[in-house]
Parts: sequence; structure tokens; C-alpha cells
Amino acid sequence: MVQVTRKDEREANENVIRRFNRKVLQSGVLSTAKASMRFQKPVSKTERRKKAILRKERKADKMAKMRLGVR
Repeated sequence: MVQVTRKDEREANENVIRRFNRKVLQSGVLSTAKASMRFQKPVSKTERRKKAILRKERKADKMAKMRLGVR
């Protein structure tokens, strides 16, 4: 957990925000959160290839329909 000190009476708001951001970066909370957002379950190579082929075919079909003016 990040320890955040309180604002002093004469301290500017910008300094408090800068101090908070520095502590958050040093603690590594943000990097772990971003890493968990990008996590994907392990999938075999063949499954990834099949999905890529399907995406490519769908995109080509969509582009062909768009060129013809069909929705």
C-alpha cells in the first residue's frame, strides 16, 4: 500500500500531487495494475493462427462488401 503524507499548511497543491505521483510510481502499484489488464490466458499456436486467419477473412469480406456498397 502506498503511504501518502498529508498536505502541509503552506504547501502548494501541485507539490502534493507531484509527491503523490512519485510515491505511486515508486511503489509499483500502477505497473502491476496495467500488467494485469493486459494478461491473456495462454493459447496454443494453432489456435492463435486459426483466430488470425478468421480475422483476416472477416476483414477482407467486410472490405469487399464496403467496396460494393453492400452492408
